[in-house]
Amino acid sequence: MIKLSRFADYAVVVLAELSRGDDLRLSASDLSLRCKLPEPTVAKILKSLTRAGVLSSTRGVNGGYGLTRRPEKITVADIITAMDGPISLTDCADSRSNCVLEGQCAMHGRWSKVNLAIRTALESVTLIDLMQTAPRAAMQPKVTAEEKSKTI
Repeated sequence: MIKLSRFADYAVVVLAELSRGDDLRLSASDLSLRCKLPEPTVAKILKSLTRAGVLSSTRGVNGGYGLTRRPEKITVADIITAMDGPISLTDCADSRSNCVLEGQCAMHGRWSKVNLAIRTALESVTLIDLMQTAPRAAMQPKVTAEEKSKTI
């Protein structure tokens, strides 16, 4: 199963909060309260996102963290890479791999097509796309005909 790390998931939550606020800069404490996440977790996320250039930080009374780009320019691939490192399905799909079976593996180099498709998909979805709300109809619970007749 392909699954995002908890930190990558939380990073989306933190970035979404930074994107929707009127405040240009927010502290780790403010973000922790707003996102309902532990402050050490938020601090670690902010540090990784700043190191990757997704956020900038300013010290001082009016300091805090802010986006370096507009939310529609920050891709899911940017967020995952900042939190988890390069996107690759297998070790051999990563160009920095040092797999012991590399010279004799029948699949060596064949995962790159799948890896490219996933990376391309993640690069096509932005933070603003994730922040869009689902259509109301999709959010409503499905009611069966039997349940409808009970309420009438």
